[in-house]
Amino acid sequence: MNEMTPVTDIATNAAPEKAKPALPDAQTVTEVKHWTDKLFSFKVTRPASLRFRSGEFVMIGLMNDPDPKTGKVKPLLRAYSIASPSWDEEMEFYSIKVEDGPLTSRLQHIQPGDEIILRPKPVGTLVHDALLPGKRIWFFATGTGFAPFASLLREPQTYEDYDEVVITHTCRTAGELTYGRELIESLKDDALLNEVIGEGFWKKIKYYPTTTREESPKMGRITDLMRSGEAFAELGVAPLNPESDRAMICGNLAFNLELKDLFENTYGLEEGANSKPAHFVVEKAFLD
Repeated sequence: MNEMTPVTDIATNAAPEKAKPALPDAQTVTEVKHWTDKLFSFKVTRPASLRFRSGEFVMIGLMNDPDPKTGKVKPLLRAYSIASPSWDEEMEFYSIKVEDGPLTSRLQHIQPGDEIILRPKPVGTLVHDALLPGKRIWFFATGTGFAPFASLLREPQTYEDYDEVVITHTCRTAGELTYGRELIESLKDDALLNEVIGEGFWKKIKYYPTTTREESPKMGRITDLMRSGEAFAELGVAPLNPESDRAMICGNLAFNLELKDLFENTYGLEEGANSKPAHFVVEKAFLD
């Protein structure tokens, strides 16, 4: 063999595969769980230098296909709320599956050991710093909008700052509620959190799941149930007011706008931000 001879694998007589281009900001998938045919969650390694506040989101994704004209390959990224709390050694995400979605059509097939891109620059409005002190915190979610609240429900500050934690989760079908329900149930037996936050901390949580299409123990849109007063009566709490209640919203655009209108025009709450804390915040980056 001389230097002009193509290099081959002697055993197979085939040219070796070209090395895959290095993935930028790569993190390794450690766990994948499919909840329904449309929902899945996964965990990846956490960059050693990454710091974030529970409730924030990051950009994650995969490499796109080569551009047909230039041949260049660019990252395909989307904003994903971090479902794991700020203290966790791994990072968890909760995602929909869209058959023809540019990213999720491929992301849903990842397996442990695969790599994804994770840009280590967390941002977001669903953080405690964006709210004024209060007595009760409300988390309002639709679909995979539960993700940031999965983080905040495991954040010690949530229970240090509030006497009550109300989480409402509205989905089309009962199966879509499973991820959130199982996470909340797991808090009872979480030895670490019970030790760090205090035994029985989970008793502060009031969980209110509803469905809009498939029959379940509680059906209806949370906004309709609030307007009728039914939700408050069943939860055993008074309607929201600026003195005691704080809220976070993460759902589809129509849901976000409807709740924002309710908060401002019915309950007298003011929208806050990191730079100007107030009574409620909305995650504008999320679209279910």
